Amino acid sequence: MRSAGRALRYAAPALLAYAGVRALGLLVLAGWAAAEGESAHTLLSARWDSLWYARIAEDGYGYTARLPDGGTHPDLAFFPLLPALERALSALSALSAPDAGLAVSAVSSLSAAAALFAIGDRLHGRRAGVTLVVLWAALPVGIVQSMAYSESLFTALAAWAVYAVLTGRWVWAGTLAAFAGLTRPVGAAVVAAVWLAAAERFHRERRWEPRMAAGVLLAPLGWSGYVGWVGLRTGSPVGYLDVQGQWGNGFDGGLAFAAFIGEHLTGSVIGGVGLLAGVALVVWLYVLCVRQGQPPQLLAYAGTVVVLALCAKGYFGSKPRLLLPAFPLLLPVAVALARWRTAASAAVLTLAASGAAVYGAVWLHGSGPP
Repeated sequence: MRSAGRALRYAAPALLAYAGVRALGLLVLAGWAAAEGESAHTLLSARWDSLWYARIAEDGYGYTARLPDGGTHPDLAFFPLLPALERALSALSALSAPDAGLAVSAVSSLSAAAALFAIGDRLHGRRAGVTLVVLWAALPVGIVQSMAYSESLFTALAAWAVYAVLTGRWVWAGTLAAFAGLTRPVGAAVVAAVWLAAAERFHRERRWEPRMAAGVLLAPLGWSGYVGWVGLRTGSPVGYLDVQGQWGNGFDGGLAFAAFIGEHLTGSVIGGVGLLAGVALVVWLYVLCVRQGQPPQLLAYAGTVVVLALCAKGYFGSKPRLLLPAFPLLLPVAVALARWRTAASAAVLTLAASGAAVYGAVWLHGSGPP
């Protein structure tokens, strides 16, 4: 066991590299926004989902947007941990709720980077850990990690929960999984990771440790607690599903997404081929994770995130963002790059970071939410 100071020094290269990639993305975004006469701060803190989180932080739940076509968007679709943190930080400081959201994301993204490094280092060594962190920072949708969105907070909680399972800290794993379940609907993926790892341990040793049992019981409390609360508030046991339905979301096994791809294949063929290529890439990366022999909890977590992202209906432009927490998909690439010569791997990672910085700026200047 390393002391906190030694652990921080050991992880410093990964954290510095992460901060550098994200700083590059923010600088490019700021320059692009200035050229377009827009505010980078507004793009990061006060558009799309960020507005909903801030409103909940300031006024609590109860707001419903009325759409021109007669539809409704209730704020109950958004899980409570991020707005709760925004509210608490605003109360303790001079920050507004949107700025508190940016602060939470900044701290959470660094915490997520530290967790990814810890996982990569434990499984494949320090260099693979650093490379995994840089790859996650340099994803095309990496700019979301710097927005007042819940992805960074969720990934930090999920990754540390997975690391806690890897190191046998079952109560921590269950507690972190519960908090992840209060952050995003995909918190179910963290529960799956904890439960599968516990089942595998039980199958191997034929006994339940009290701490492992506690972790298993704690893990679903956040997700099920919020979904249950929405059911009580709406007066329906399927109230949360009804709320998601009002937003046009839900799980249909990928039928709507398949139809969306089909429309592009018969219309904008290039767009349809690009979508198919993206799905194929995600599936191929998961296959590599299996062939790599990743621990069951990583496979369960990544697999559940992928299934929930690709097989849900709704706004299809958000799917890359929904896949952002699926960091185990990057581990095979990180291990491969870590074996390259330093100059070659650095060149690839620099190119990826530069491309992500430009893509993020273009993405946030688009008309739809990421």
